[in-house]
Amino acid sequence: MIKWAGWLITLFGAAHTLLALTLEKAAQYAGTWFSGGLWGEDLTAMSPAGSAWWLSLFSFGPPLVLVGLLVLWLERRGITPPVFLGWALGAWTLVGAVVLVTTPWPILLLAVILLLAGTAARTTTDAGSESLSRR
Repeated sequence: MIKWAGWLITLFGAAHTLLALTLEKAAQYAGTWFSGGLWGEDLTAMSPAGSAWWLSLFSFGPPLVLVGLLVLWLERRGITPPVFLGWALGAWTLVGAVVLVTTPWPILLLAVILLLAGTAARTTTDAGSESLSRR
């Protein structure tokens, strides 16, 4: 379950970022981004280049890729991800679902459910084997 959660989180973040850069054509503003065109930009009156920046490279997509890869890295080493990670991601996903109903948030919710179930199952198993080893 944890491995599936990690892959879903990674793929969700990568898909968001790549689709923003291509389908939404955010990459067309790369020249503006890397030439200082956003310096001093007013966030309350965002330019198309600024909006594209926040939609793509500085969105939640790249951090989600890192979180997903971290979950996969932990799983490969037999380390249970901390339960707060699933709860925090779950809370954030639900806020996103309320604010933007027509987004693919159910994919992240599925990843959260898998992550929480996997951590609970492993924690229960670990606690049971630990109590047996103490006898």
